[in-house]
Amino acid sequence: QVQLVESGGGLVQAGDSLRLSCAASGGSVSRHHMGWFRQAPGQERELVAAITWSGVNTYYSDSVKGRFTISKDNAKNTVYLQMSRLKPEDTAVYYCAATPSYRSTWPPLDFDSWGQGTQVTVSS
Repeated sequence: QVQLVESGGGLVQAGDSLRLSCAASGGSVSRHHMGWFRQAPGQERELVAAITWSGVNTYYSDSVKGRFTISKDNAKNTVYLQMSRLKPEDTAVYYCAATPSYRSTWPPLDFDSWGQGTQVTVSS
């Protein structure tokens, strides 16, 4: 399994931007579909963005479409989530996840590797 470490979370105000990073080791992001999930207290975990192993295709949930952008840097083995126009309802723990590229379902339903999460808090 790939080891994933998220960073970049913090406390921001509504309307601000934030970029999360997910550094991978023990496997290549160029051989995995990558996703960003979030989970707020008392709510189910939600897939907010995903990117294919090739970087060609992306997925965004309706709640973040047009505000969040997922990208990856194969050379740095890192995936990013650029978050703009943040809202208080974006407050959650954000998790990076990976699934092998041979899985053809899109967006992916199952992820094998998970990071520890990073807290994002948006104040109004």
